[in-house]
Amino acid sequence: MSAPAVPSGTDFGISIDDVDLSDRTFWAQPPEVKHAVLDLLRAESPFAYFAEPVIPYLPVGPGYRAVTRYADLEAISCRPDLFSSGAGAVSIQDMPPDLNEFYGSLISMDDPRHAKIRRIVAKAFTPKILQGLVGSVQAVAEDVVAHARRTAAEGDGTIDVVADIAAPVPLRVICDLMGVPEEDRAMVLQQSNVILSGGDPELIESEDNAVAAFLQAGELLAGLMTRMAVERRARPTEDLTTALVNAEVDGERLTDQEIASFFILLLVAGNETTRNAISQGVLALSEHPDQRDRWAADPGLDRTAVEEIVRWTSPITWMRRTSTQEVELSGQTFPAGTKFLLFYAAANRDPAVFADPHRFNLGRDPNPHVGFGSKGPHFCLGAHLARREIAVTFRTLFEHLPDLEVVGPPDRLQSSFVNGLKRLPARLAR
Repeated sequence: MSAPAVPSGTDFGISIDDVDLSDRTFWAQPPEVKHAVLDLLRAESPFAYFAEPVIPYLPVGPGYRAVTRYADLEAISCRPDLFSSGAGAVSIQDMPPDLNEFYGSLISMDDPRHAKIRRIVAKAFTPKILQGLVGSVQAVAEDVVAHARRTAAEGDGTIDVVADIAAPVPLRVICDLMGVPEEDRAMVLQQSNVILSGGDPELIESEDNAVAAFLQAGELLAGLMTRMAVERRARPTEDLTTALVNAEVDGERLTDQEIASFFILLLVAGNETTRNAISQGVLALSEHPDQRDRWAADPGLDRTAVEEIVRWTSPITWMRRTSTQEVELSGQTFPAGTKFLLFYAAANRDPAVFADPHRFNLGRDPNPHVGFGSKGPHFCLGAHLARREIAVTFRTLFEHLPDLEVVGPPDRLQSSFVNGLKRLPARLAR
């Protein structure tokens, strides 16, 4: 049976003139409000124009077009020659080129540089390293879940799904993969939170120091990876940092800065996005107990269930592309230099592609979501690892925390870029 349609923008008294996707407080609203607005834009103004947010110390540019239809998003993603990532993919504002590449890594590069760096990185992901991850993810998930159980037992029976489950699983997997020392991992978590805070006032003291905090976080993470690169050259181990240091394509290797930049990308694409898929997946299952019971009883549902969680949650809200010349999309012409924000959450609920798009259906198949990016050269390099982390974590929860119960509303991140939760209270039977 189909779920009721999500309310439309008019049901909330919203018109297009009321919408400002650049206002981060908009993104802290309940999902039904956000999706109603995205539905309205997709239907009435699929290339709606928005002014850029004002951020201290960054130039205010000409604004951007919000891409909300699946077909348009896919068309842009498949033509990197016409729609550049190198002009900036993770920031609405134009950042200095060195900062843009450092914080965006592969995501903020165009060919031929993108292809070269991606080939070197891909070469470092050897079968031996990937095979080692298979067992590692299972061990990490079991240890994290056991610790959550102890936390609840030693306290009042409650846990925070984000802090006690969703955050530590991918962070530990990435840190194990890179060989990050245990004493540095709390710093890695804290600084990755700053980079992806979106200026959330709880995580950043004020907008005036948001850029400074962002830069300091990058410096701390880069310093860690530079130190580790030097150590691995002197004393190689079996981790990905050693592989990245030694990987070579056509006589070229990654510089220490490129390794540090890739580490930041892993924290964004491999840590934060998986963390938010897990935490919001727990929330979605609590809101759809029939689907939770269905998945818990059927391990064969793992593949489609993971894809539906990624579609439903869309952990990264948008990526940016910039037209390299005059372009035409769906009969509209845009000049060179037009900024396009690809709203994955909107594309993932496009009724032209997904039947009953506002229904949470763990058996949905096929499910051509764009939660890992659309087709093209920037499809997520770590999608396979993310899928395994999500599947293993939920299977472990079903087996070891079947009494997990969400007991309060989520505390949502005020960020237009990351669709994240800061906290999600839950109870375990004692």
